[in-house]
Amino acid sequence: MRASKSPIHAVSTWVRRQPPKVKAFLAVASGITALVLLRFIVHDHDNLFVAAEAVHSIGISLLIYKLTKEKTCAGLSLKSQELTAIFLAVRVYCSLVMEYDIHTILDLATVAATLWVIFMIRFKLKASYMEDKDTLPLYYVLVPCAVLAVLIHPSTSHNILNRISWAFCVYLEAVSVLPQLRVMQNTKIVEPFTAHYVFALGVARFLSCAHWVLQLVDTRGHLLVALGYGLWPSMFLISEIVQTFILADFCYYYVKSVFGGQLVLRLPSGVV
Repeated sequence: MRASKSPIHAVSTWVRRQPPKVKAFLAVASGITALVLLRFIVHDHDNLFVAAEAVHSIGISLLIYKLTKEKTCAGLSLKSQELTAIFLAVRVYCSLVMEYDIHTILDLATVAATLWVIFMIRFKLKASYMEDKDTLPLYYVLVPCAVLAVLIHPSTSHNILNRISWAFCVYLEAVSVLPQLRVMQNTKIVEPFTAHYVFALGVARFLSCAHWVLQLVDTRGHLLVALGYGLWPSMFLISEIVQTFILADFCYYYVKSVFGGQLVLRLPSGVV
């Protein structure tokens, strides 16, 4: 007699068999459903942005635990950590000169932890660093973001350098995880703490995106006016959406792996 499949396994099997267009529709529908739930559950939507930064900090904490307890950085992308440190440092600068608040303190703590992770990978645990898998050149990410920031940036009254810097950190944050995804694509096997960290990034970026989308809904579009004019408001929102969907596929397989009781995440071909 065949054992009955769990509901989670049955749903994941059905989703996996669907054509790409159906999968895309299901992803968008799931995202909209989650946004609707958050709108009614979380009354102050500014808390979503704080929650996003807190979840990112949790992800960094998992990396610190991995590096200190397991004494290995296998599966981690040094380049993603360097890109993260860059956009966080630029964001802290922008926050200090434009609008100092609680986010500045959270970003300072996160950038300090990220720099420590970079130090550990570069010097203390260099032997376990998978440099041959971390193959995405940094200039592939940095140069397009810099060019885009020069061309499309906020139209506020701040200094032009500060406005370009703000745009640069927004664009860079959206794609800073790409080297980490390349490492996972090359290895196909993701050990638990790395998987937890990347999933935390996915959750953090979804919460950040939800914060801005719900703010847009709450202000009935006036947020776009507050962000400025021209292409910048649209590019800002697109960046938030891109950084959410760029990790959606991984997060799906992560949840499936967790419910399936698998400690090591194995990614099929074509994922990330």
